[in-house]
Amino acid sequence: MYSDKVNKLLKKSKVRVGDRVVIAKQGRKTEGLLMPQTESGDADTLVIKLDNGYNIGIKAEKGISVKKTRSREPDAIEQEEEFEMGRIKKSLLKLEFNAKKPAISMISTGGTITSRLDYKTGGVTSLSKPAEILHNMPELEKIVNIKSILTPFTIMSESMDHEHWQKLAKECAKELNKKEIKGLIVTHGTDTLHFTAAALSFFLRGLHKPIVITGSQRSSDRGSSDAGMNLVCSSLATLSDIAEVGICMHGRIDDDYCIFSRGSKVRKMDTQRRDAFRPINEYPLAKIWPDGKLQIKNRRYTKRDDNGKVRLDAKFEPKIAMLQAYPGSEPGLLEHLIKKGYKGFVIQATGLGQVPSKTQSWLPVMKRAIDSGMPVFLAPQTIYGRLNNNVYSEGRAVLKTGAVPLGDMLPETAYVKLGWALGHTRDPDKVREMMLTNYAGEITKRTLVGTFLY
Repeated sequence: MYSDKVNKLLKKSKVRVGDRVVIAKQGRKTEGLLMPQTESGDADTLVIKLDNGYNIGIKAEKGISVKKTRSREPDAIEQEEEFEMGRIKKSLLKLEFNAKKPAISMISTGGTITSRLDYKTGGVTSLSKPAEILHNMPELEKIVNIKSILTPFTIMSESMDHEHWQKLAKECAKELNKKEIKGLIVTHGTDTLHFTAAALSFFLRGLHKPIVITGSQRSSDRGSSDAGMNLVCSSLATLSDIAEVGICMHGRIDDDYCIFSRGSKVRKMDTQRRDAFRPINEYPLAKIWPDGKLQIKNRRYTKRDDNGKVRLDAKFEPKIAMLQAYPGSEPGLLEHLIKKGYKGFVIQATGLGQVPSKTQSWLPVMKRAIDSGMPVFLAPQTIYGRLNNNVYSEGRAVLKTGAVPLGDMLPETAYVKLGWALGHTRDPDKVREMMLTNYAGEITKRTLVGTFLY
């Protein structure tokens, strides 16, 4: 909110927020769109959005002048209280797709891709309608016919849990079993996107069409947003022959191409980079260019079968935990969770599969848990590479407890898979069998050199 002094200046100049203005100060002129001042900003500073998309602040001091060059469009401000900077006009949200293009569905769940800058607070807030994310992407009309946009829930991904995964999987199965639907795009927050990708990989049996999960590292109203290209490439992926759950995001920080990576073998590897999602221990399924080019990079995938039928299998035991072994970590953490009724554990082991075994040894607690029928599995905390507990004596000691190494399975994927397995059975032998069965490409037979830091 602007100060009384600034509001008097604007009133005198007959200028309102949203007008295009020229501000003259100390012999220098600046032109742009007058923006609201954020709640935490300097109330005496005018905020101007330049044509290059960046905002600058100009202190309202003696000698400053503000001149309007263009008003807001009348249909955007039928009523003053309806005007909100950053929102797209309702009249522009009527989506019309070409019925002759292949039909797909979209499910919107929230996250940065469905967010925009809130000019009142200066933070990021959710869009009012999922259709807003498609407004600036006319390219999609030339690729697909989005038959429906579903919103089973709207939530930032760090707050998701297994119930959200189950609800999402149910919607995915329903849409994919429609004969006319060729594929499905799921928009999602990036923080835990790879957990959801793993969950859908296990929850949907007999998958025969592509499920393409995408998001963005930067909100869709920013000039540097990756939302547009990610959606274009994702729409191309839905028409591909790759009937897998996968994540489609930028392949490089530039707008060159996207990579479509298997949902059980992909991970967010950077907090901000647009190419943060990388395939782990295998090549991506495909590289996809926004001009329509698609290059298969991994021949190990399930092929499309438009006559198939998806079976929902979303049973899940939530009382599981993923723990990391680290120097000084106390086995009491494991004991505490056992007392709280947890049913199984994934331990992110060090190196080739070790846990503390000399000081603060985890081994006795692990053995007692396993002997009581509680499954304990090991995944590599290194992310890349695979476990081999036979190399070091400390690793062999871990095996003697009954803990089961999971090769090169990602810890997050192992965590989701364990909950899914325990949702089906409590028999330790059957749980072990399920965890070592390759359901969704989560385990590779060997590690190829070129997949490291792909």
